Amino acid sequence: MQSIIVTGGAGYIGSHVCKVLAQHGFQPVTYDNLSRGNEKAVQFGPFEKGDIQDMDRLAEVFEQYKPVGVIHMAALAYVRESVEDPLAYYENNVGGSTRLIAAMVKAHVPAIVFSSTCATYGVAQQVPILEDHSTKPINPYGHSKLMVEQVLADADATHGLRSTCLRYFNACGSDPDGQVGEWHDPETHVIPLCMMAARGEIEHFTLLGDDHETEDGTPVRDYIHVMDLAEAHVLALKRMLEGGESVTLNLGVGNGISVKQIVEAVEHVSGLPVPVKLLPRHPADPPVLIASGDSARELLGFEPQYTDVNEIIAHAWMWRQKAQSVYTS
Repeated sequence: MQSIIVTGGAGYIGSHVCKVLAQHGFQPVTYDNLSRGNEKAVQFGPFEKGDIQDMDRLAEVFEQYKPVGVIHMAALAYVRESVEDPLAYYENNVGGSTRLIAAMVKAHVPAIVFSSTCATYGVAQQVPILEDHSTKPINPYGHSKLMVEQVLADADATHGLRSTCLRYFNACGSDPDGQVGEWHDPETHVIPLCMMAARGEIEHFTLLGDDHETEDGTPVRDYIHVMDLAEAHVLALKRMLEGGESVTLNLGVGNGISVKQIVEAVEHVSGLPVPVKLLPRHPADPPVLIASGDSARELLGFEPQYTDVNEIIAHAWMWRQKAQSVYTS
């Protein structure tokens, strides 16, 4: 069985990626420092505690498992936090990723799938966004991810390390089987925050601005189900293991959903009201981000399976009902 190192595999997206890797016959090896992940999410393969900054520990894990590839998801990933503490984002996301890449080169690991972001584009000049859209991030998080993309391009040119950079749009939902799901501490994502407000776990959902340049005034995003996202990672990995060259791809559905529509869908699925508190919009939030998924469809054969917002939220709601007892017990 071929081993794949999944950095950040104890996190929300990482745990779903590990599940799909196992379904495809790989051994996912979670490498995580647990600063933001949860060891209880590691269910589909071995766990190795470690930091991407620690090259000696990375070398030990590479020697033990002899992976044929890495899926790199370990990162600080909160836009607003990156504005408040940019140096932490450059140290962890850029510095840590550079050390990981160097360790891969030294261990002759040939391929990496990198968890990038649509935040590399900044404010969309065209919708849907194609991969050749200009990259002008408006926050340190987006800058840090774009820097890593450049490091990977240089590592390919010099060392032959092939990479697939996947620019996510908004990951959402949970594993329909209920084995793993979305759980952050602190929670910052729109859908779980709306559900928490509906359940009375928090006083209200905070809506940052209803004066964006969108139809209903609230930000519009491309929400992609986390299991679809995970499947795309494995397709990208397989493509490289079969000799595919380095590439950068968007991962989205191609449809925009506003925050107001999310609130309404949570109310519909849960049957509960979502109390909302309106605050001014944040300057680091672009009004609209919607992907063109044509390249991922063409190169990977990737077709999202979960595109109905009510189904996505139903999966997330099911998980939310049990998450606290699963991840905090």
